[in-house]
Amino acid sequence: MTELERLKYLKIALRVVGAIATFGFYPLTVFWPSGWSWSGGRSEYLEMIIAIYATLGIFLFLASRDPARHLSIVSFAIWSSVVHGAVMAVQSMLNPVHMHHLYGDVPALFIIAAIFAILSPDAFRLPFTRHRA
Repeated sequence: MTELERLKYLKIALRVVGAIATFGFYPLTVFWPSGWSWSGGRSEYLEMIIAIYATLGIFLFLASRDPARHLSIVSFAIWSSVVHGAVMAVQSMLNPVHMHHLYGDVPALFIIAAIFAILSPDAFRLPFTRHRA
């Protein structure tokens, strides 16, 4: 894949994931709660997570205009998805009540991280690069 193709697909991926994070996470918790919601009924925690992801979604959509200028937010999306997914995977395996998350939000986070890492290797490496002042 050429750099131009990678950039084109990265812009699309940022827009799609941004839109899903902004508008899709709440409906997923309603229509498939066992795979997307960690508690039954109304949850202040869930509302906070949805608000954080909606905000991230807006910033991913904005970053899609010029991803090279916004590597930090792409890097955050990669690494926060890996860490969040890993924590949820362990929690799902430790508590059988949450096993359905291994088919819902856990793989979704790993897939998002993988797509962004493949399409933006600089963002994937960003936390491990040495910055000079």
